[in-house]
This record gives sequence, structure tokens and C-alpha cells, in this order.
Amino acid sequence: MAYNIVTIAGSLRKESFSLKIANALAKLAPDSLKLEVITPAGISFFNQDLEGAPPADWLAFRDKLQKSNGVLFVTPEYNRSIPGVLKNAIDVASRPYGKSSLLGKPVGIISNSPGPLGGVSAAKHLQNILPGISGPLLQQPEIYLNGVGDAFGADGSLTKDSLKTVLQQYIDAFAAHVAKNQG
Repeated sequence: MAYNIVTIAGSLRKESFSLKIANALAKLAPDSLKLEVITPAGISFFNQDLEGAPPADWLAFRDKLQKSNGVLFVTPEYNRSIPGVLKNAIDVASRPYGKSSLLGKPVGIISNSPGPLGGVSAAKHLQNILPGISGPLLQQPEIYLNGVGDAFGADGSLTKDSLKTVLQQYIDAFAAHVAKNQG
């Protein structure tokens, strides 16, 4: 049986590096994982006034997370943090209070940047946001992908061998993390 993993690429851009990385991970995943790659597109803004009658898009997103066996975040870094659309998705998922759709779900975090720092600030912000509303975070290996601008071919396929090696090591460690935390 394969564990179902919701893989959230935290950017809305059609050619985003986060989406390309998430799709590459889906291809590299061992047979024990089935990654469903999504983006925060279509998740309306969180507004506590709507909690009594949540929008259909909130309910569908929460349901997808609740039915999963784990969640993998692949995020770019915007202004030393995560994109607002990703934070909004997390806010929607975490409600209603005490009933987060992420509770108990093993979580992984991958940040990326075409620059030299690999989105480390974005990853650290996720590490601050998620405890208390999610399940256990994969602590090691940490992964901050830098220089991703030249890692993909025109068709979006992963062409940089050094990145493929790192992603393979990470997704294998994440598979072990998910298996260990099912239960």
C-alpha cells in the first residue's frame, strides 16, 4: 500500500521552481509514497467570519489533507518568508480552532531559490508556523535548494544531477518518516 502525500507547491506561477521540484519529487518517490502535487490556487482568503459556513474550496482543501497520510511543502522564499498564498492555505487548513486538517500528519519542508541561500528563511518560517497545527516535522535531512534556476529543461524535467541526488535522498528519508509516524 502506498501512502498518499499531499505535496503543496507554494507558488502560483505556472513555471515555478517549486512546482517543478514537487513534480520531480513525485517521479523520484519510492513505491511506498504516492505524491499528489497541488498549489494554493483557488483557495479563497481566510476570514474567520466565514467559519460558520465555510466556502466549498476550504472544505475541499481540508478534506484532501484529512484523507492524506502526510504533507510535503515545497516553497520559494518571498521577502525572507513564505508566499502569502501558502500562508493563507495553512491558515485555512488549521481551522476551525483545535481541528487542524494537518494534525497528526507527518510533514516535510523543502525550500528553494535561484539564489545562493536556498530559501532558508522560508523554511525556518514554516518550522515556526507548523508545530501545534501539524504532525511531526522531518528534522533531518534539512533541505534548502539553491541555484535551482538552471536545474530544469524546457519541458520542466529535472536535468541537474546534483539536485536529483539531493531530492532522492530527501524523498527516501521522508518515506521513512511517514512510515514511522503512521498510526
